[in-house]
Amino acid sequence: MSKLLIIDDDVDVLSAAKLLLKRHYPQVDIEKNPERIPFLITNGSYDLVLLDMNFQRDNSSGREGFLWLDRILDIKPTTAVVLITAYGDVEMAVRAIKSGARDFVLKPWENDKLLATLQSALEGRKDDSNGLSKTSSPAGSASVGGKSQNQSGYIAVSPSMRQVFATVERVAETDANVLILGENGTGKDVVARALHQRSLRRDKPFVSVDLGALSDSLFESELFGHVKGAFTDAREDRTGRFEEAQGGTIFLDEIGNISLPQQAKLLTVLQQRVVTRLGTNKPKNIDVRLICATNSPIYQHVSDRSFRQDLLYRINTIEIHIPPLRERPEDIVPLAEHFLKQYRKQYNRKVASISPALTRQLQQYRWPGNIRELQHAIERAVILAQGNVLEPEDFYFGTSTPAAIPTDKDLPFQENLQIEDMEKKMIQQAMQKYHGNITDIARELGLSRQALYRRLEKYGL
Repeated sequence: MSKLLIIDDDVDVLSAAKLLLKRHYPQVDIEKNPERIPFLITNGSYDLVLLDMNFQRDNSSGREGFLWLDRILDIKPTTAVVLITAYGDVEMAVRAIKSGARDFVLKPWENDKLLATLQSALEGRKDDSNGLSKTSSPAGSASVGGKSQNQSGYIAVSPSMRQVFATVERVAETDANVLILGENGTGKDVVARALHQRSLRRDKPFVSVDLGALSDSLFESELFGHVKGAFTDAREDRTGRFEEAQGGTIFLDEIGNISLPQQAKLLTVLQQRVVTRLGTNKPKNIDVRLICATNSPIYQHVSDRSFRQDLLYRINTIEIHIPPLRERPEDIVPLAEHFLKQYRKQYNRKVASISPALTRQLQQYRWPGNIRELQHAIERAVILAQGNVLEPEDFYFGTSTPAAIPTDKDLPFQENLQIEDMEKKMIQQAMQKYHGNITDIARELGLSRQALYRRLEKYGL
């Protein structure tokens, strides 16, 4: 009884796919214009989306497909998405799966293979839904192998993270604005989703926006929408992210990085609870729950007048601070074991455990990239491991071994230098890997584009 949506700018592809799939599924809708994706996903209750990766403005790179994949999963994370393109390779397929797609299909497709792929994607979606319900509990957490795991899959045993969970549980069902503070890679987005999933708005959209990636010229159009003809490239009406989140939650990440003019526009919307699309003077009422996050020293920004104090008051009714991984070493091994199980299944590997020697090194390492760095490191190790147990030689710890990284609290200056050296080296390696492509480099490192630009300037790269 699944509902399918097919999105492709080729009407022949749409017709052929619908002709095949309507014999197997009760509802198959087609759409040529990708700009209608937010409206359709918000209002259509689709179980699976078959999404083209290359539209008229982007004929072979797949960039638009990845952007629309992110938008779909932001609005409705449980949607199964299968990407389809005529320009495919192994690297693109792996990237598609890592970005959240269920699978990847090449044109022209074989009918039996396409049907099998879609059915597998739908079954995987059901399995995930069942797994989520099993880990949920009235208190919002469950015991998984001796670890605390909340319904969003966030695993921790440290007292500091248990306090974070307790705060989430207390404030989730309110509509209080929440500001989440923490370094890059600590899981601010996961906490934001946990707040939404435990809220009374859980059945409505969760819309995530990376404010650090929006230029002044795109800020209003992206957040508030525009009408056809509002500016040169406005060929059609577009719904803004606030309207997409109507009735649900909007998550504004990297809010500490936006400019003063952007802050003024955002403050006006939050105070008046209305948005006005560019090119029109007709305001629309909005009903959203606001969650913001930043890794920047936002109170320092208020002091130096680069961030408005009245906006800070508006967004931080409740404040949640997520400590860095180096300050909660009790969580390192449970998280590593969780990621090991995840990637062992994803890559069909037989790696079963982590050796005691590697466990000691994981606990000694400072993890400047926090959970995101740990996750990527475990993924690489699972792929490259030679045996059934992860050993130190299967692992990559940046430019230094864990033992070489100072842990003496009396030497903070030397420690900071070591972390900065590692960060610079990681950026250099990513620049070489992606041939200077800023978007891919930022995605690999888990940074916004603006955060990456700041580091490039800092290190003279």
